[in-house]
Amino acid sequence: MNSGIADKLHRFRETARACDIPSADVERWLGTARPCAVLSPELEGQVVGRFGGPLMLPVDAPDPVWGLHLIASLDLAALPEDATNLPLPPDGRLLLFANPSSVNATTKGLCVGEAVYIPVGTPVEERHVDHGYEPDDELFGFDAKMEQEGELRLRYDLSLPDHDSIIDTAEHPYSGELREVSWRMRIAGQDRPSGSTLQIDGYARDDYGQLDPVTSSAWWAPKAEWWGRKWKRSVPEDWVLLAAWHSGVYNLENAHVHWAIRKQDLAARRFDQAFTTMFYVP
Repeated sequence: MNSGIADKLHRFRETARACDIPSADVERWLGTARPCAVLSPELEGQVVGRFGGPLMLPVDAPDPVWGLHLIASLDLAALPEDATNLPLPPDGRLLLFANPSSVNATTKGLCVGEAVYIPVGTPVEERHVDHGYEPDDELFGFDAKMEQEGELRLRYDLSLPDHDSIIDTAEHPYSGELREVSWRMRIAGQDRPSGSTLQIDGYARDDYGQLDPVTSSAWWAPKAEWWGRKWKRSVPEDWVLLAAWHSGVYNLENAHVHWAIRKQDLAARRFDQAFTTMFYVP
């Protein structure tokens, strides 16, 4: 086991013990953990991508839909296979786009982004997109802010459930207290970097912890149509978290963007079938 993960588990157990949570319930809860890759400029691991631009797209690809911004670009060859449980391609680049306007967080069932996979060897060119924002718009200068966020460095991590809708309280009667342990570790800076982070795989997370974004993607995707794109109906168990961006960008510090995708589509590299949602607390 990675030493950082072992240390995190030890601290979790110690914090839970201090809260008088029975050890059997703690271990049952930890049994639900999923591996994930946490990426941040604040970490010291290997570089696997970067936040923001430059925006490099295939020469025959159209510009992004208006309002979409490049959140991150990942070099999949640099992401170790054992960092996640996702069947990601062994190489190529994965681009994650979103429209992180706070308005989008209040519209149910709206797809607010996309994932684009560029196979290795594909001819690309740099694109410059002018969104035409006014200076008082919350997204004015957003692309420049994202590019300043810098390189994404890797840390192996574990992710625990954090939404009411996916927790069986009969099996986990102390789930509320155990989620509080995770929250305490986050607030104390013991869980994640303080600035912007990107998470690959694992469970989704937001500030309310009520409806799981991956589950809601399964519900909303078949009802949505986004620039001619449609999604098939399927059960929530068919879906996984592809990526999550937890923003540290000024004016969007409490924004969380989640890219979810069906397992079948991920295995077939149909990244255009990723469904993107946003959570935001002003």
